[in-house]
Amino acid sequence: MIDTKDENLNVSTLMNELKYENRVMQQVMHKLQTISMQSKILALNSGIEAARAGEAGRGFSVVAKEINKFAAASMEASKESEGIIHSIQQKANDIIAVRTVDIAFDTIDKIDRNLFERNCDVQAWATFDAVRNVIINPTSETKKLAQALLKNIYEIYEVYFELLVVDLEGNIVVTAKNQHEVGKSMADREWFKETIANNDVYVTDMYYSEVAQGYTMSYSSPIRDDQGNVIGVFSTRFNWDFIYDIIDNVKIDEQSQLFVINKEGIVIASKNRENILTKKLTDMKAVNRVLSGQKTRGYEIENNQICAYCLTQGYNAYKGKGWSVIVIEPIG
Repeated sequence: MIDTKDENLNVSTLMNELKYENRVMQQVMHKLQTISMQSKILALNSGIEAARAGEAGRGFSVVAKEINKFAAASMEASKESEGIIHSIQQKANDIIAVRTVDIAFDTIDKIDRNLFERNCDVQAWATFDAVRNVIINPTSETKKLAQALLKNIYEIYEVYFELLVVDLEGNIVVTAKNQHEVGKSMADREWFKETIANNDVYVTDMYYSEVAQGYTMSYSSPIRDDQGNVIGVFSTRFNWDFIYDIIDNVKIDEQSQLFVINKEGIVIASKNRENILTKKLTDMKAVNRVLSGQKTRGYEIENNQICAYCLTQGYNAYKGKGWSVIVIEPIG
């Protein structure tokens, strides 16, 4: 009996086992077809010999005809069985494909929900009095209070490499961790310029940070005074390892692959951690379909594999960055 509580058991594994059994059954049916063909040949030869024997071979001729009928019926049954087996295999592929698409959707949805929270974090923290005061009146006391706040947030949340408060000129005023960064200019950074220009939250794509020594993405929000004027920027550096927590918990077969790609088709996360920010999957039909916007969710069968895809839908106010999850299941 199958233990459905086994954590290592999944639908793909069961479907692949079913398909394996079907292939074995198909081999058995081929053997039966071979036996039927041999029986047919034997019946034909027996009929020829019975005809040569004349009256003495009449009884044997009747047996030969019956053998021929049996062989023909057996061949027909074998062909029908082979058709049924092929249909079962196709349905097994369809079940795997539907489930694989669901896995892709569920994975990108969990990622979006996590990043939505990061989107909320930076907006909320930009309104804190200690953050606003250190921009409005950057004294040693306000800097001390702001730094204590950022350090406290950093230690409680645990999902960030760094938190920054930057003034309107682009200079870092306070940090949560790397105090040697204070005073450096961020005026030429895209995240700073976009946040100021649009007076709204700006989210970067995933990238490697030399300062953080890890993969990250930045969330930046305007800091405003009581009149709503932008007076600075609050910026965070999300630790990408927490996305891997989501990916590692996805239950797929050992031979299966899972990738998160950006809007250019570049791998930004995978089950095996390889080729991050260096490998492109644009040679795949599934990837080109989702990147072109033809379809946001579905699958392609290519290279004897089911290649499922799902484009980010974002979550609430977080619109997503055009990323997709690709899940590849072998069907050979």
